Amino acid sequence: MSRACVLLPEWKRCVASVTVASGTLSHWLARGDRLESRPAGIEHAIRELFEFSGSHLPAAALSRQVDFGDAAGSAWLRADPAHVRADMTTARMLACGQLGLTASECAEIAKALQPLFGDAGFEFDARLPDRWYLRAQPGGDLPRCASPDEAIGDDLKLHLPAGASGKRWRQLFNESQIILHNHPVNERRAARGAVSVNSLWFWGAGVLPDWVRSPLTRVVSHGLEIRGLAALAGIPVVVPASDGVYETQAQDAAAAWLVDLVDLGELRGDALEQSGLQPLDRALRRGVFDMVELLFATGERFRYRSTHRYRFWRRPRELRR
Repeated sequence: MSRACVLLPEWKRCVASVTVASGTLSHWLARGDRLESRPAGIEHAIRELFEFSGSHLPAAALSRQVDFGDAAGSAWLRADPAHVRADMTTARMLACGQLGLTASECAEIAKALQPLFGDAGFEFDARLPDRWYLRAQPGGDLPRCASPDEAIGDDLKLHLPAGASGKRWRQLFNESQIILHNHPVNERRAARGAVSVNSLWFWGAGVLPDWVRSPLTRVVSHGLEIRGLAALAGIPVVVPASDGVYETQAQDAAAAWLVDLVDLGELRGDALEQSGLQPLDRALRRGVFDMVELLFATGERFRYRSTHRYRFWRRPRELRR
């Protein structure tokens, strides 16, 4: 039986749009079957679809492998550019990664930060505008920090590495902020009204998995971690067009696709409905898939089979938060 495993954002984000809340999802959920919920978090959903060595998802190593293909043999940590704002009691991260940095700005900032991390035994790489990396020797003491999605808007003190083992990383965090605060790049950015790059966020520590297994036969995703796992498992990867639209083609009866719609949930308007869910519904009606399995980032799970559309006595209703 062919199926599409559909990875979706948090429930409340999915139904924030009236178009989404009263569209394809409302029909699928009214006429499909609710499954047992799982723990919240994208990593838990990924673990349902991929088996791999290690106790946690090594996001930095996987994204590094997709970006540059050189992740093997080292441990990796993301050190992404961030914008932090302090208030009377704490500091909160308001943006991470997508700050509109140019290549020359990245190079200037990297030149200032490299001595700090070099003295600490790390190689700092800021060639990409949205993703910066620290390379370390395997087995090194790297911190386990929350992803930007988990830390954004929250009190950063709750997410910085704690205890004696985290002292080194708290120091690097503070010292990098001092360097960035006084950097000429931020003076120029402030003059033109752009947000400052006044902090780094460390996260995603780990090494590439020794092995990856999955029953999937194709992956459609922008997600670097998912694309990295798929490549290690030998699964073909399709990167959707910039507007999120993708086309599904007929597959064999044992086809199992992962269709990652998390990024579409981040876009403005109704991209999730129009570029993600509606094409899948058309694929169901054409017989490309026999069913879709819906995996929400908040843990809700549903299954909708193509034959469920005949459950006409189940009336769709607008989904609520």
